[in-house]
Amino acid sequence: MLCSPVVIPQPSGGICFCLSVFVFAVILSEAKDPDTDRTAQPFSTFSATKFQQFMPRLKSFSRIVVASPPALASNATMDKKQLGNSDLHLSPIGFGAWAIGGGDWAFAWGPQDDNDSIAAIHKALELGVNWIDTAAVYGLGHSEEVVARALKTASHKPYIFTKSTMIWDEKVEVTNSQKQIRRECEDSLRRLQVEAIDLYQVHWPKPDEDIEEGWSVMADLQREGKVRWIGVSNFSVAQMERVMKIAPITSQQPPYSMLNRTYEAENLPFCKQHNIGLLNYAPMHSGLLTGAMSKERVANFPANDFRRNAKNYQEPLLSRNLAVADKLKEIAARHSVTAGVIAIAWTLHNPAITAAIVGGRNAKQVEGVIPAATFRLTEPEYAEINKFLAAHPAP
Repeated sequence: MLCSPVVIPQPSGGICFCLSVFVFAVILSEAKDPDTDRTAQPFSTFSATKFQQFMPRLKSFSRIVVASPPALASNATMDKKQLGNSDLHLSPIGFGAWAIGGGDWAFAWGPQDDNDSIAAIHKALELGVNWIDTAAVYGLGHSEEVVARALKTASHKPYIFTKSTMIWDEKVEVTNSQKQIRRECEDSLRRLQVEAIDLYQVHWPKPDEDIEEGWSVMADLQREGKVRWIGVSNFSVAQMERVMKIAPITSQQPPYSMLNRTYEAENLPFCKQHNIGLLNYAPMHSGLLTGAMSKERVANFPANDFRRNAKNYQEPLLSRNLAVADKLKEIAARHSVTAGVIAIAWTLHNPAITAAIVGGRNAKQVEGVIPAATFRLTEPEYAEINKFLAAHPAP
């Protein structure tokens, strides 16, 4: 043939097949003898002039076929990892639903518009994220309710993870208890409007002396089919060893970022050795490493934003942490991504991590971090960040 190949950015296999069939059909129709309706000339003599004549038709067709939903294209390029001993295969990042719980509770992120929250969830699912992590205490039940509302109109259903053991009273005071897990589970099932929770987690191992009792109830709920898999969050190695004697742990959810490496030396290797999936939360350290944070923004946090009093948002740590974010922006600029993407990628570079929990308060924020699902740091870039961190330790 005398024709040149048509280049269409990143089509899927199905798209390539459709375009091939279309091109073949057009060539065949152009090569027919109008009088006999038989092929009058071999394809090898199909001229470049005729090819140019049907190019507008090909372009029109390609616009229709290639305009597939972003979710399909993004989901196809996301590598999935199995979560511990479960049958769950997760996208590299999941939607974290802490901030969408709204204000007016002890660990709120300030006011939040539910419509923005729903749009953020829809955007995450559209772009290939296949799991959501929430907790009963986020917004004192409100986060779970917003997740349920969002999924009513979602194009497809993700895995739903939630957590127990942080309870509240009529005065909105939050405490830790291992003794109400069954009631908490029933309440979460009702708020989420699901028949079973894909991953149910003990939010905090407090009180320590009750964790065996709590884990026994978790195992009972799994046997009863109310939850599919059970995990822990914020547990030490010693605490995991204690509850493992009762029932296997599917996952551990620790805080892990370049600003919080407490679990790195002992906890992460233990989980990897024992096939316990790791879902790290706060990979951008609650927004500090997004590249959008500033001293002025911190000073203007609303009164009900817990970060106002968090130590990493106070001096002298704040100046150092913003310097780290500036370094991430420098690396991000080389790849046309955000500093937050680099922060998330740094955590995913650790082979023990299964996937990272990434929050988003609106669709735009989700779009800003979604490249982290496929972006990977090179070894020299990872070393460059670690060298900077070593040279700029926390004061």
